[in-house]
Amino acid sequence: MPLRNKIRAHDRLDRPSSQSRSTPGASDTPWGAARLALTAFFAVDGFLFAAWVVRIPDIRSQVSASHSALGLALLCVSAGAVATMPLVGRLCLRYGSRPVTVGSLALLALAVPLPAHAHSVAALGGVLLLFGAGYGGANVAMNSAAVDLVAQLRRPVMPSFHAGYSLGGLVGAGVGGLLAGTLTTAWALGLSGLLGLAVTVGAGVVLLRGPAAPVVAPGRAAASSTASDGPPSTAASTASDAPSPVARTESARVPHARVLVLLLGLTALCCAYGEGAIADWTTLHLTDDVHASAGTAAAGYAAYAFAMTSGRVGGTWLSIRLGQTRVMVVGGLTAAAGMLLAALAPSAPLALTGFVLVGLGLANIFPLAIARAGAAGGPQGVALASTLGYGGMLIGPPVIGFLADAVGLPLALTTVALAAVLAALLPLTARRR
Repeated sequence: MPLRNKIRAHDRLDRPSSQSRSTPGASDTPWGAARLALTAFFAVDGFLFAAWVVRIPDIRSQVSASHSALGLALLCVSAGAVATMPLVGRLCLRYGSRPVTVGSLALLALAVPLPAHAHSVAALGGVLLLFGAGYGGANVAMNSAAVDLVAQLRRPVMPSFHAGYSLGGLVGAGVGGLLAGTLTTAWALGLSGLLGLAVTVGAGVVLLRGPAAPVVAPGRAAASSTASDGPPSTAASTASDAPSPVARTESARVPHARVLVLLLGLTALCCAYGEGAIADWTTLHLTDDVHASAGTAAAGYAAYAFAMTSGRVGGTWLSIRLGQTRVMVVGGLTAAAGMLLAALAPSAPLALTGFVLVGLGLANIFPLAIARAGAAGGPQGVALASTLGYGGMLIGPPVIGFLADAVGLPLALTTVALAAVLAALLPLTARRR
């Protein structure tokens, strides 16, 4: 390409498009109202999920479930999520990601109190289907809205949204642990649902009133995704040679883009398998196998959530400095080592240390995989990768439950280490494509 054409192409990429100019201040204000509101949605999503997680031992006793029966009931959370995600991806394309985000979070907040009123495994599974539908829908819609905002801001800030989710999980687990001996399960989950509805209304007004970010077209950021995976100089040179919008749209139709989304979705699956296992079985492992108190067991999930929050707060900086693939590979290997320590440690302090390493390792794998899938495939790419990702949560609870009955929960949890190693290797394959 002649130098003059390169300069013109670079200028076009650096100047906001007409669509971007229609949303003043969005690119100029890194922490604008839309980004803050969307972060609040991620945070309340994590808070509500953690509020449920720390009450799993109480609800298990309430319905008198074995490990395997509880695993089947927990399966319904992921089943509801995975069944809903493809539909939500289409709804985001038709109505926009932001309204669907508000509706999904409202459904999740309304469903959170229901498990406290189930008195059989079958009833628990039924309400968890509804809970999973709200949770899965919220995750696809929020991530789709975040992908659009990331493209508009032109910075790899996706980890910061997921840091909000982890922070919400940390607060939810911490508050749940402190109030475990004070509030009944029904009161704790009921108040959590009311708080979720209040945040949904407040943040929803801000998000819906603000100007919408331009929707990322499939294939548009396949080039930018590749560009952002290297050092800043490499990203700049790749961006200057980026294909035209027509070429980008055509590239989304070739099998290469679909395979890329598939590989990233499998990466998210391996990561979500670990996240689901930590969420569903951490408190039980610490109480039953390590013989920790209820407060210490809740602190185990809180330590994991705190570590994940810290890792995601620094995720944008790490992605810029090291590249997204390196961050994902190192994270997967760190999580694998931490999970082996957490699963096999004979004492609570060592187990908590392991959970901290797992949180740091898994912190940025899922958000970076979803962001790159959304860049390559738009909302449908987010939906596909999220469906595969939460498929990890779909298979995780029953696999862990049945293995726990067969060989014990500590050995069952070591499968998370294997999944983390796969999560480290798959991004290398995706990068080569």
